[in-house]
Amino acid sequence: MEKNGLFSQRIRLRHLHTFVAVAQQGTLGRAAETLNLSQPALSKTLNELEQLTGTRLFDRGRLGAQLTLMGEQFLTHAVKVLDALNHAGQSLTRKDGQTSAVVRIGALPTAVLGILPAVIGQFHKQQSDVTLQVGTMNNTMLLAGLKTGELDLGIGRMSDPELMTGLNYELLFLESLKLVVRPGHPILQENITLSRVMEWPAVVSPKGTAPRQNTETLLAGQGCKLPATCIETLSASLSRQLTVDYNYVWFVPSGAVKEDLKQGTLTALPITIQGAGEPIGILTRVDAVLSPGAQILLASIRKSMPG
Repeated sequence: MEKNGLFSQRIRLRHLHTFVAVAQQGTLGRAAETLNLSQPALSKTLNELEQLTGTRLFDRGRLGAQLTLMGEQFLTHAVKVLDALNHAGQSLTRKDGQTSAVVRIGALPTAVLGILPAVIGQFHKQQSDVTLQVGTMNNTMLLAGLKTGELDLGIGRMSDPELMTGLNYELLFLESLKLVVRPGHPILQENITLSRVMEWPAVVSPKGTAPRQNTETLLAGQGCKLPATCIETLSASLSRQLTVDYNYVWFVPSGAVKEDLKQGTLTALPITIQGAGEPIGILTRVDAVLSPGAQILLASIRKSMPG
């Protein structure tokens, strides 16, 4: 039997769900929690998939699992298959005459926290009959979702040229890294240096994300390293709550804490960070015509930007 025929016969949905979960979560441990599986069971399923595909889909190390180039290509197909099944299920349960407009958005976790609340509030004042489906995801998942049509538009980062094929990118703003704490944090009473800051527990983005890369560049430049008491998470809401309620130092893109800094809920530490910042922009498909609701949402996002 040909290799492709064998693959088609043996591939199962659990392989795809496992693969996409690991790609989205960045570690086997977090993916296992998401799927309510043990980590050995998840690893076994992932190994089966790599045997079926005949290629390595992840580079797995102590701090996480990063997609290989073949993994990134396979992700597009995996998401497309799962999305097609989801749409099929929806079509079977949709009531006759149900025609409400839906706009599907994918956004980086920090963009969800920093941009979308005010935009969505204004949008629904004008478009009360449009349902918004908002997905929080990493940049790789965001690009894959746009390419397969699972998403109408995204708020994310420019990526490698081969991953940007078929997509439009429109710059919104440059996002710098900030170190923030609660206003009552004891470190604010001291002479603040990065080495002193690293004596406190930290909240950082997972390995492989742009904010984490910027964090590691900053620390390496001053001969520092993350403390053992460290939280790695993509959840901006969890990071914010830990920082507001406890003595954590949050390494966070500036857009996510703009309102908190303005209102005094959080305070930025006076740590100098080099560079202009990471470009954050709107992503859409080149060959897709946006619905009226999506076009209005896009205009609202542009209007919300300063300047």
